[in-house]
Amino acid sequence: MGNVASALTIWDLKNMARRRVPKMFFDYADSGALTEQTYGQNNSDFTRIYFRQKIARPLSGRSLKTTMAGQEVSMPLALAPTGMTGMQHADGEMLAARAAEKFGVPFVLSTMSICSIEDVKSVTDKPFWFQLYVKRDKDFVKSLLDRARNAGCSVLVLTMDLQLLAQRHKDLRNGLSAPPKFTPKHVWQMATRPGWCWNLLKTPRRSFGNIVGHAKGVDNLSSLVHWTAEQFDPELSWDDVAWIRDYWGGKIIIKGILDEEDARMAADTGADAIVVSNHGGRQLDGAPSSIRVLPKIVAAVGDRVEIHMDGGIMSGQDALKARMLGARGVYIGRAFLYGLGAGGEAGVRRCLEIIRSEMDVSMALCGERDVENTGLHNIYHNGLL
Repeated sequence: MGNVASALTIWDLKNMARRRVPKMFFDYADSGALTEQTYGQNNSDFTRIYFRQKIARPLSGRSLKTTMAGQEVSMPLALAPTGMTGMQHADGEMLAARAAEKFGVPFVLSTMSICSIEDVKSVTDKPFWFQLYVKRDKDFVKSLLDRARNAGCSVLVLTMDLQLLAQRHKDLRNGLSAPPKFTPKHVWQMATRPGWCWNLLKTPRRSFGNIVGHAKGVDNLSSLVHWTAEQFDPELSWDDVAWIRDYWGGKIIIKGILDEEDARMAADTGADAIVVSNHGGRQLDGAPSSIRVLPKIVAAVGDRVEIHMDGGIMSGQDALKARMLGARGVYIGRAFLYGLGAGGEAGVRRCLEIIRSEMDVSMALCGERDVENTGLHNIYHNGLL
């Protein structure tokens, strides 16, 4: 089946994860909304950007070090907030956070994580970031923010593009849930992944750790499903952003920006950074890829707010192209999930090693030795706009 150390690309890790993770959870990571048009274009639009090769330049002493939201990072990249990470591999959020900390990049814990805020705090030494979905129950939102603050989380990532849940056909067909239901189909999927099952049996963390036992009346799978369905907030507004910013009192990043007007509103609301994102193609199918709109967002507000990007980053070259188009840093979601599913903490580490190597070599062949000096002068991108 292969060892993660043998993986040369993120696609190698994806193939390993496919063989090791039950189909319903692998599909959860490897899917988009409706026709998956936006999901596909998040990846394919990177092929329309070309590097400018430069020769006979001094290339020793190269550095990918920079900052994101004021935090020093070993390369311009963070692990994105991804729901149900602990279903790709037992204790997945804890393992991924530990790998990210050792590598010197931020880890962002999702509200919809399997491991709780406190679980991740217990295995990390440095502050991690926390991602918030705004729920109707504002007392619960405040308690989440209090818990994140008490855990020392240094940055709040506020996701704004999930007021309603888009239809994802694979999840519906698979009958996805956490913990999984014990139907014949699900039992068969798990039985054919004995390593995954054994790891999950050894941990008590099998449901949504930030919610079960914390939200009012949520103490089992049935109550969790009902609560979640009722908690989407279709009235979410910029006023909510303002009170969350004030209540949090620390650095805040607004995620889910695809439009210049929204980017300006985010800057006006006092965001420290924004994430150009279409939720990995998992919400509005038919929306443009994140990389396609990135230059427009940079032109609109790049002088006012720090800009990050996610969506389709599956290599160091993708990350570098986004950086050259104006993103201060990028987030990877599926890429690290494939590593996690393939080999736990070692798989996440291998994912980061692959991306770092690809970014370093590609930057050098563009004639640069410091990522801080990369920019539009390093690429051709007219075919994208």
